[in-house]
Amino acid sequence: MASTIDSAPRRRSVLWSAEHRLTTVALLLVVTLVAFESMGVATAMPTLVADLDGASLYSWPFTTFLISSVVATVLSGRIGDRRGPAPALLAGPALFAVGLVVAGTASEMPVFLLGRALQGFGSGLLLVSVSLLIALTFTDHERPVIYAANAAAWVLPAVIGPPVAGVLTVSVGWRWVFLGLVPLVAVGVVMLVVVVRRLPAHAPATDGRQASVSKAIIAALGVAALTWAAQHQSFLALSYGTVGLIALGYALRTLLPAGTLTARPGLPTVIASRALIAGAYAGMEAYLPLTMSAVHGYSPALAGLPLTITALGWSAASAAQGRFLDWSREASLRTGFWLVAAGLVGFGLVSQPWFPGWVAFVACAVGGAGMGIAMPAISVLLFRYSPEGERGFNTSALQLADWVGSALLIGLGGVLLGVVGSVLDPSPAMALLTVALVALAMVGVRLTGRWPSKV
Repeated sequence: MASTIDSAPRRRSVLWSAEHRLTTVALLLVVTLVAFESMGVATAMPTLVADLDGASLYSWPFTTFLISSVVATVLSGRIGDRRGPAPALLAGPALFAVGLVVAGTASEMPVFLLGRALQGFGSGLLLVSVSLLIALTFTDHERPVIYAANAAAWVLPAVIGPPVAGVLTVSVGWRWVFLGLVPLVAVGVVMLVVVVRRLPAHAPATDGRQASVSKAIIAALGVAALTWAAQHQSFLALSYGTVGLIALGYALRTLLPAGTLTARPGLPTVIASRALIAGAYAGMEAYLPLTMSAVHGYSPALAGLPLTITALGWSAASAAQGRFLDWSREASLRTGFWLVAAGLVGFGLVSQPWFPGWVAFVACAVGGAGMGIAMPAISVLLFRYSPEGERGFNTSALQLADWVGSALLIGLGGVLLGVVGSVLDPSPAMALLTVALVALAMVGVRLTGRWPSKV
């Protein structure tokens, strides 16, 4: 009983002790900025692609963001192993801010996509360096607590992000969904400068694996070629799409730990799980506002509200796992896959006009809870299986798996919209997309039932 009583003060002291307080505040601010961007873009997307005459490229603002992040994550991992997290912690927000300005002032779709590419590159640099900062600052036993706090940082953006983005889109224009974040990024940079100055001197890794940036570029081009070819069916597209698929497979064999593509038990299963669960859920989130507006007639201000419920469920479940530091992270990950699969089934039902739209809120609560349990478990297991000299490589591989999985599945949604549906009538396409997403979640359930006997 005494251990239960003492656990709450210990959890609080992890975040707000003199040693961790500044890092905690800076990390939560960074996560909040990323969350506002994610929530706002998803909500404003149906309106902005129509304004820029880019309906045929609906999935590409998401795909471009993810493709550029592929290169950035590998670069950030290399920098992290050689020089620590500091350089990418500062460069990431700066590039992200430039991307916000470019996207917010774009007058045509190609310029907007350039802005999204810059945002993706900055985000890729930032997210990997943040993970390395957590590994450097918090112990294995403490990390579930900071991951729970990171999830909680999504609550405010989740509650006010979609409605604010919707109101801005309707009242003053979608551009302010991007431009309005620039001052917040400036504050974040100032906070990170202070954190970086307090970091200990970095000892460069000499025996760890190093990912090739050139291979990351090949992987990014492979994803782009594959996605573009799938949306522009022709013999020529089939040719370069095939080349893109081969190039992607070739690059991933060296960018990911050995055994990832076959989900070998241990670290490879951790990386593969991130690709599956993040990709499946991103495929749903990218098209949920479109479904709510096109199928059920929700306004821009309301179409993104289910994403708020996702973040609330995510945060609540993450907070729960942070209270039980002795939970099996392997079992938590499998539970997360089950809940995500259930949420995705709900999305598939809501995508049909004969099913009530309000069920999307229930589906997002369930699926968000699954993500809130699974994602911290993946992060804890990653560092548990990673030698210190390979943390940068494995962290970038984890984020790379996330980006590639998300890009491919969001791209699949775009393909289906072009082949069996449209932006105005997405129901047939979303039904097929749901089948694929649920199948991948169930693959995750299967894979996470196999672990080495010892860690």
